Amino acid sequence: MKKIIVMLGPNLNMVGIREKGVYGAETAESIEAQIKEYAKDKGFDCDVFQSNHEGDLIDKIHSTLGEYDGAAINAGALTHYSYALRDAIACVNIPYVEVHMSNIHAREEFRHKSVIAPVCIGQIAGFGKLSYFLAIDALKELTRDKA
Repeated sequence: MKKIIVMLGPNLNMVGIREKGVYGAETAESIEAQIKEYAKDKGFDCDVFQSNHEGDLIDKIHSTLGEYDGAAINAGALTHYSYALRDAIACVNIPYVEVHMSNIHAREEFRHKSVIAPVCIGQIAGFGKLSYFLAIDALKELTRDKA
């Protein structure tokens, strides 16, 4: 079975508590369980990793090399300024899909720019938890012919 990882950055453990008008009332734990179930239904073994620490995310990105067939990453606010995350993603040779629950292009100006987008295969934003499912669908297509 192919293996993927969904990586979640700072404050995404607070979904369901913070800014419910932006992120909804459903808890991070509930969404994580649904991500794993959706991935399983698509034929993936799926891990979910969340950290509020940039270095932990970088270490996890490095560990994806040779371990996973693809990844989805919601880097949270780090999306907009972490060149270290950008460089880590560029180091590994697996497809990364950038994911955001909210439409970052319809929010504050500082959220409109992603420094990780150029090293990801695509960006999905604005569909709430469905953004993760769409990323899994994309990874399914992108890894279809890989052994």
